[in-house]
Amino acid sequence: MAYDPMELVTNPPSPPKTVYKDPDDDRQRFLLELEFVQCLSNPTYIHSQNRYFEDGAFIGYLKYLQYLQRLEYLKFIMYPHCLFFLELLQNVNFRNAMAHPANKELAHRQQFYFWKNYRNNRLKHILPKPLPESSVGANPASAAPPALPPTTIPAAASGIPPAPPQAPSPMQYGMCAGSTFVKNDQKSSGVERRKRR
Repeated sequence: MAYDPMELVTNPPSPPKTVYKDPDDDRQRFLLELEFVQCLSNPTYIHSQNRYFEDGAFIGYLKYLQYLQRLEYLKFIMYPHCLFFLELLQNVNFRNAMAHPANKELAHRQQFYFWKNYRNNRLKHILPKPLPESSVGANPASAAPPALPPTTIPAAASGIPPAPPQAPSPMQYGMCAGSTFVKNDQKSSGVERRKRR
């Protein structure tokens, strides 16, 4: 068999098969997956990904990413809404709805109202409820404990120096209507002089 140099050009030797080993033990992959999942907390981002909602590989990837909901990975999540949206994206109806811009705006608005009222809504469930009023006919004066007379301690006897007088706020210097102070502004006084001449 004769050596043909053209054979190397048309059929180059195949490189040796090696398995890629990640040098940082899949840390980079985990960070990329974590970043992608946290982007899902933004309804606008979900809407921008709607071209992938019909791809079976993407749906499988979303299903795979649910491992971030396990307890050992929750400490890495900074935006908890992403897990809520990740769960919703498993549903085909939600994926179809998020492809429409009006639904994206609705989800964004509802997320805003959740954040706006979250503290007040939580306080309703956390704070203790007041005791129910006593039955009708009970004397309301006898139900309340007697009020103690206020005690006053002279400032000299308490050892606490008296508080300094409060400085007037900037609003008192010509900012509000009916103020007795005149604001001394060099620019405005120069304009008035030119108008008078």
